[in-house]
Amino acid sequence: MKSQEIRKSFLEFFKAKSHSIVPSAPMVLKDDPSLMFTNAGMVQFKEFFLGNSVPKNTRVTDSQKCLRVSGKHNDLEEVGHDTYHHTMFEMLGNWSFGDYFKEEAINWSWELLTEVFKIDKESLYVSVFEGSEEDGVGLDTEALELWKKIVPEQRIIYGNKKDNFWEMGDQGPCGPCSEIHVDIRSAEEKAKKSGRELVNADHPQVVEIWNLVFMQFNRKADGSLEELPAKHIDTGMGFERLCMVMQDKQSNYDTDVFTPLIAEIEKITNSTYDKSEETNIAIRVIADHVRAVAFSIADGQLPSNNGAGYVIRRILRRAIRYGFTFLDTKEPFIYKLVERLKTQMGDAFPELVKQQQLIENVIKEEELSFLRTLEQGLVMLENIVNESKDKEISGVKAFELYDTFGFPIDLTALILKEKGYSLNIAEFEAELKKQKERSRAATQVTSGDWKEITDVDENAFVGYDQLETQVKIAKYRKVETKKQGTLYQIVLTKTPFYPEGGGQVGDKGYLKAGDEKISIIDTKKESNQIIHFAKKLPQDISAEFTAVVDASARAKTAANHTATHLLHQALRQILGTHVEQKGSMVQPNYMRFDFSHFSKLSSEEIEQVEEFVNDRIKESLELEEQRNIAHQEALDQGAIALFGEKYGDSVRAIRFGKSMELCGGTHVKNTADIWYFKITGESAVASGIRRIEAITGDAVKEYFTKQTELLMEVQGLLKNAKDPVKAISGLQDENAELKKQVETLLKDKAKNLKSEIKNEIQEINGIQFLAKEVDLDAGGIKDLAFQLGGEIDNLFLLFGTEQKGKALLSCYISKDLVGTKDLNAGTIVRELGKYIQGGGGGQPFFATAGGKNPAGISEALTKAKKYIE
Repeated sequence: MKSQEIRKSFLEFFKAKSHSIVPSAPMVLKDDPSLMFTNAGMVQFKEFFLGNSVPKNTRVTDSQKCLRVSGKHNDLEEVGHDTYHHTMFEMLGNWSFGDYFKEEAINWSWELLTEVFKIDKESLYVSVFEGSEEDGVGLDTEALELWKKIVPEQRIIYGNKKDNFWEMGDQGPCGPCSEIHVDIRSAEEKAKKSGRELVNADHPQVVEIWNLVFMQFNRKADGSLEELPAKHIDTGMGFERLCMVMQDKQSNYDTDVFTPLIAEIEKITNSTYDKSEETNIAIRVIADHVRAVAFSIADGQLPSNNGAGYVIRRILRRAIRYGFTFLDTKEPFIYKLVERLKTQMGDAFPELVKQQQLIENVIKEEELSFLRTLEQGLVMLENIVNESKDKEISGVKAFELYDTFGFPIDLTALILKEKGYSLNIAEFEAELKKQKERSRAATQVTSGDWKEITDVDENAFVGYDQLETQVKIAKYRKVETKKQGTLYQIVLTKTPFYPEGGGQVGDKGYLKAGDEKISIIDTKKESNQIIHFAKKLPQDISAEFTAVVDASARAKTAANHTATHLLHQALRQILGTHVEQKGSMVQPNYMRFDFSHFSKLSSEEIEQVEEFVNDRIKESLELEEQRNIAHQEALDQGAIALFGEKYGDSVRAIRFGKSMELCGGTHVKNTADIWYFKITGESAVASGIRRIEAITGDAVKEYFTKQTELLMEVQGLLKNAKDPVKAISGLQDENAELKKQVETLLKDKAKNLKSEIKNEIQEINGIQFLAKEVDLDAGGIKDLAFQLGGEIDNLFLLFGTEQKGKALLSCYISKDLVGTKDLNAGTIVRELGKYIQGGGGGQPFFATAGGKNPAGISEALTKAKKYIE
C-alpha cells in the first residue's frame, strides 16, 4: 500500500467511526509561548483538554505534521544515524473530547491495525501502565482487562511511568497510556529472542507504532494528581513507521515516503545509497532535514539567529554539512530537492505547492551563506592549528569556532584527526554545558497552580468595541522568571485588552477598584485563554474592577495595523500579485512588514507605495468589519488569508475600500485617523523576502520635526546657503580634488621614504630585516612594503604608525621566508598586538594589527627582532 493510501485509509476509518477529519495545523506555533513547534498531534487541541474552549466536534482525526529536535530519542545529532527517528514527521491521530474512552480507543486501534491494515497479530505487543507509588496511582486495570480480551497475556507488557504515563508538561492534563509495538524482524531472529524482551530497548526492528493516551488526571504545581472532570482520548501513530510496517521494509527510509527524495539526492550528488555507512547517514540526514526545513518555511518560519528560526537554521546547516563532508557537495543543492518533495506531498499539504518558490529561494540563500561560513571556518581552524604548541587543540577555541561562526564541532574533530591532531572534547563539552545552563536559566519559568474564582464569559474579548469595562478576576496564578522576577497571570471574566497575536503587540493598561490601581504590563493568549500580566495582585481578589486599556497606545497601534493592510494592498498593486505578507510587527510607535519579492525596491517604487497608502488615508475610507463570517465566504468575497495562520470555520474580515483581509487585530474606524504614512526603511530579510519599516501619525510628525531641525542645522553650517544641495555638491567636488592632491603627495613621500629605508635594512641570520615607525596611512604602508618586497629577497619588515590616536602594526615577510623559516606574519602581529592593546591577523606573508595604545609601538618594534634571531 502506498503512503498516500495509508494516510487516506487511516482518516477514512475514523471518519466511519463518526470522527471529523480536520486539517493539519501549522508546524510553527504563533500563539503558544510554551512551545516553538507543534511536536505532537494534540498541540492544536490543548485548549479543549485544558477546558478553555468547547470543541465543535467531540471526535476528530487528522494527520498532523510535527517537528521534534529534542527530548526522548529525538536529539538532532542522532537523526540519520538510525532508521526510524526523524525531525519532521507525520502523526496520525484520533481524539475524543469527553466522548468515548479506553474501550473504544483500544478496540478501534486493534481493528484498524489487524483487520484493515492486515498487520500480523503475532508481531504486535501492547503495554499498560503498571502504576506509580510516587503518584498514588495503581495499575491501569481497566486497560489491562480490555487488552486481555484481545491479545494473549504474554504479549502485554507492564510499563513504568517513563514509558506509559504521558504528560503535556510539568503541569496540566496527563494520564496513563497503552503503547502498541511491532516486531518486524525475520522469523529466524524472532525464534532466537522474543520481541517482548526488545520492546522499548531501542531496537530498530521492534518499535512503538501507536500510543493511546487516556487523559484522566491533572498534574498540579506541587506534583500531585487530581481527576479531570471530563476524560479524553489522545492517540498518536507515527506515519513513517506505519509505512515501514505496511510496505514490509526494515527502515523508514526504504519506504516511498523517502525513496523518491533519496533517489533525487543520489542523482544530484552523484552518490549511491547503500554504498557505505557514511554515505547512507549523510543521505538520510539530508532527506529528513529538507522535509523539516521546507515545511517550516511553508508555515512561516524563516531561518534566523534566534528562537524557532535558529532551530530551522541549525537543521538546515546540519544537512549542508553532511553533504559538504561526505557527499563532496561544495555548491548549493538541497534547494533542488523541493520540487521532488512538492510532487510527493503537495496533494496532502498544498502549502508546499503554494510556497515552493519561496522555500527554494530561502534554502539556496542559506546554503550559499553557510558554505561561505565553512570556508572561513576552515581558514580559522588552520590558524588555530598553526598556533598550537602541541598536538591537542583547545576545546575552548573549538567552542568559539562553533558558537561564534557556526562551525560544526564534528567537522572540527574530523579535520583535526586528518591532520594528526586531537581535540580536547571535554573542554568543548564544558563550554557547551555552560552555554546551555545560561540559556536555560534565562528562560526558566516556574508556574503555580491556577486559583479558580469564577467562570469566564463565553465571549470574553470585548476590546473591539470597548476600552473600559467592569470585570471580575476569573482565575490567577503566580509565575517566577529569571528575567522578570515574580509576575502574576490573571484571567478576567471578560476583557477589553487585546492579546498579542497576528503581529500586533498586546495591550497595556490597568485594573482599578476604589483607590487601588494594578498595572497590566502585557496581554497574551495561550490555549484560547487571554492572560493579563501584572507585577502584583490586588488586595481584594474577589472585588469588581474597571479594566482600562491604554487608549493612546491602542489608537497608535490600530493606526499602524490598518497601515499594514493598506501597505499590503499597495505592494500588490505596484509590484505585482506575487507579493504575499510573510510576517509583521505592529507596535504603537512603529510597524514593520515582511513580504515576498525578488529584488530591492527602487526609490521610485518606495515613493509610489507611500503615495498609494497616503491616497487611501486621504479618501477617509470607513472600516467595514464582518466578525463572524464563514471562512470560505470571506475568501469568495476576495479576502486575503495570511500564510502560516490557522483559521477556524468562522473568521473576522476587515475591509477598507478594496483592501480586504482576514484579521483579528484592532483597527482605526476611518483611514483618516492614520493621518500620514512614512516609510523609514527597506531591507532584505532572506532570499526573496523584503522588509519595510514605517511610521504613522504622531511618529511621522516627530520625524518631520527632526528632519526640519536637521536641515536648519545643515544650512547653518553652510552659512545659510540658498541652495544647500548645490553647496554640498560643491564641497564634495572640492574634497575629491583635495584627496587627489593628498594621494599624490603621499606617493611622493613614500617614494622618498623607500630610498631612506633601503639604507636602514640590516641582514640578520641571512634575513633582510627592518622594524621602523613611519608616518604613512595603512594603504601607503602596504604599497611601500610590497614595493620593497618586489626589490629585496628574504625580506622581513615590521612597520608601525599612529593615525588619529590609534596604533597600527603591519608585517611583511617574503614568501620564500614563510616557507623556509616557518614565519607567519598573521601570528607575529597577533602576538605583537598586545603591546598596542589590540589584535589583528591576515595572511602568512602580510598581516596587520590595530590597537588603542600608540605608546606601545616602539616596544612592539623592538620585540620584532626575536623572531629571526
